[in-house]
Amino acid sequence: MILANKILKTYGHGTSSVHALKGVDLRVADGEFVAIMGRSGSGKSTLLRILGLLDHPTAGDVYIDSINATKLHEGDRAKFRLEKLGYVFQEHSLIAELNALENVYLPAVADLARNGYRRRAEEILKIVGLGDRIAHFPSEMSGGEQQRVAIARALINQPKILFADEPTASLDEDSSKVVLDLFYRLNKELNQTIVMVTHEPDDKKYVDRVIWMKDGRLEL
Repeated sequence: MILANKILKTYGHGTSSVHALKGVDLRVADGEFVAIMGRSGSGKSTLLRILGLLDHPTAGDVYIDSINATKLHEGDRAKFRLEKLGYVFQEHSLIAELNALENVYLPAVADLARNGYRRRAEEILKIVGLGDRIAHFPSEMSGGEQQRVAIARALINQPKILFADEPTASLDEDSSKVVLDLFYRLNKELNQTIVMVTHEPDDKKYVDRVIWMKDGRLEL
């Protein structure tokens, strides 16, 4: 599913350069739920962004479904992201003027090849437990509900991989549990591949495997 080979990421040049990733090799299997953990500054989010094709490595390759995604031209990368990958971030980034249903199906509208996106959005909102909140706007929902709308939006195009970067960092304990229970259910019932960055030790119980990072490298 994902194969990362000797990933390097350097910011800046010369004596002011910062080596965020220092030769990371990583494999994530189809249907696996993994957590990337480590101290702040260890390279967790940088690695996630490169695996999710949101950033380019300085060197190395990322293969997704046997395709060397790092070699794709920008237009092809954007199409690949839209069709194959889903993203959930700490910030919900919902559009205030759109209701839950409209926020969810927006990425499907961008993919003009897809049909039935409204029905699909309704189905996903039911899956995430918001079937009765379809017409509500972000301002009418709690932080946990907004994050579940963001998760539904990430799933609308049926991505091969769901990437989540600190998805519960801005939520209270009860809302965090709801979101993590949802991730667990998506993984076990729908075989959704999930790669999640987190700093919460308790999150380990939800995942199949923890990938520990320290100083830009994987801890073995």
